Amino acid sequence: MSEEQSFEEMLDQSFKTIRNGEVVEATVIDVKPDEAYMNIGYKADGILTKEEYSNDNKDLTTVLAPGDKLEVKILKTNDGDGQVVLTYKRLAAEKGNKRLEEAFNNREVLTAVVTQVLKGGLTVTVEDTRVFIPASLVSDVYERDLTKYEGQEIEFIISEFNPRRRRIIGDRRVILAERKAEAAKELFARIQPGDVVDGTVKNVTDFGAFVDLGGADGLLHISEMSWGRVENPRKIFHNGDPLTVLIKDIKGEKIALSLKFPEQNPWIEASERFSQGSIVTGRVARMTDFGAFVELLPGVDALLHVSQISRDHVDKPADVLKIDQVIEAKVVDFNADDHKISLSMKALESAPAADAPVYEDTDLEAPTLDVPDAE
Repeated sequence: MSEEQSFEEMLDQSFKTIRNGEVVEATVIDVKPDEAYMNIGYKADGILTKEEYSNDNKDLTTVLAPGDKLEVKILKTNDGDGQVVLTYKRLAAEKGNKRLEEAFNNREVLTAVVTQVLKGGLTVTVEDTRVFIPASLVSDVYERDLTKYEGQEIEFIISEFNPRRRRIIGDRRVILAERKAEAAKELFARIQPGDVVDGTVKNVTDFGAFVDLGGADGLLHISEMSWGRVENPRKIFHNGDPLTVLIKDIKGEKIALSLKFPEQNPWIEASERFSQGSIVTGRVARMTDFGAFVELLPGVDALLHVSQISRDHVDKPADVLKIDQVIEAKVVDFNADDHKISLSMKALESAPAADAPVYEDTDLEAPTLDVPDAE
């Protein structure tokens, strides 16, 4: 060292040297809404603007305070005024890109909060790096409204990583599909026809209801919803309803369900109560042109044919009967195996008296009958 070396030169040598692109640790000296001054161990202070802190245009006084330490990257060693220009967001993006690249290569499942819901999908942020999840990759089922995901924490994988084109794509659908396939495998391994299981109504149609069994959906057909007659499934079941069902049949990946539990079969009671020849009381449940169906018990209907309504001629049941009318009839046929009962109201009507000859008031005498004398 030269003896004539100035104090300023010695002071300069006591500070480290820096270069553009270098990552350094900085300590906040002072903060203003638009910029923060940082001590980076260099002869000049560093300046960090809000534009270089994040893309959110935040007021720096809300996120930084004197004494805070953070890693920053050198953008310029001299901004023309002797200050060093720093960036935090670009360093964070580099770290985030590196993290996402590793996750992409390892097919790692990431977790992040949805920060924005767009028309075409969702945006999440991983270590200050944005990831876009297209609407088609959000779920394994079509979802018209994605707003329910706003602010929620979701899982996804990185399916496409191209930071140069600013294209980092996330995929949540594949995770749901894989987990559903695994759950379905476990479900089919433990269920068999005759089992009673719990599920949740997933969708209701005119012909039945689909029930989520926790891994696969089963179909509860309208004909299996009750021992009685069901006109409209939507009046009975709603999405989200818990339901205990009987597994009726399994064919491949199709599961047929039923609510007709054998121990609740009303035809067992019907066999004990409604033998052929017995007199029964029932309610007219529905009518057709050929007859009326009479409910004798919940789930047990009997047919009253139009020809059995009355000894008088009846064109249509509706001419003499009404829905919900209570009638009395005789059981003329009972078939427990086929669940068929035939009724007759006519059988309870008295036969008309035999017609007697009628004579008008005339001069003619009534004929006499020759009856042989009793011996």
